Amino acid sequence: MTVLIAGCGDLGTEVGLRFAELGHDVVGLRRSADRLPAAITGQSVDLSIARPVIPADTEFVVIAIAAGRPTPEAYRAAYVDGLRNLLDALDEAGAAPRRVLLVSSTAVYDVNDASWVDEQTPATPKPGTDALLLEAEQMLHDRIPTATVLRLAGIYGPGRERLITQVRDGAARLSAPSRHTNRIHRDDAAAAIVHLLLRDDAPAPLYLGVDRAPVTMNEVITFLAAEMGLPVPSSDPAVTIGTDGARRESQRGGDKRLSNRLLLGTGFTFRYPSYQEGYRALLNGDGIRHP
Repeated sequence: MTVLIAGCGDLGTEVGLRFAELGHDVVGLRRSADRLPAAITGQSVDLSIARPVIPADTEFVVIAIAAGRPTPEAYRAAYVDGLRNLLDALDEAGAAPRRVLLVSSTAVYDVNDASWVDEQTPATPKPGTDALLLEAEQMLHDRIPTATVLRLAGIYGPGRERLITQVRDGAARLSAPSRHTNRIHRDDAAAAIVHLLLRDDAPAPLYLGVDRAPVTMNEVITFLAAEMGLPVPSSDPAVTIGTDGARRESQRGGDKRLSNRLLLGTGFTFRYPSYQEGYRALLNGDGIRHP
């Protein structure tokens, strides 16, 4: 049986390698398939404008599409048009995958009061890119009601080390007030996808993919500075640092604490249960897959 990874970027490739290590045949879709590791059979396709060739024995489908730019036009092309082309291709091939999982984002929750958010919290995306993510989720569930959506928080890990660089270079600043942020290590995100697809019980329609530690960004920055033996960064109330390390005006971005209770209830175990274990591994060069 085949595992189809639609969107073999960093996360999708890691998912594919994990399935391959378990003995599955893996087909990966991306614009330039020659960049994929040998364990994944690549198919070069731009899903925003073309339909892929679907293996007839496709058992699992992972949709980890990413937009090339943070604009509504790019999001619609990737998440909405790309998903539609994939679903149309599945229909044309007569494929009946046992499980389908879409990677989405917790950005669909426009919550700003530091309250707790779980799978029962209504999605309230802002117009634009966040609303298009929810549109894609709804399309998937309309066409494949048994599909699962995994809304991931800020992914960090190998190649996603901007916050470490900001702190090391002295560009990070503490902010007042400091909003809560939520994150998940790339390896835990990939492991969660494999876990949800392979477990005996059918997955729920929706999970939040976050670690155990919603925390203020000031705490993360202070922790990284201490780990690197650097002084605590100075404060700048006009600026906040996003989970990805990008500088933003302090009034932008949400302030919410995301619960992973439902994911934990499936028996999933985090390798990096908080930012402390995850960032320490990055700083030490541990837990990084080298092709």
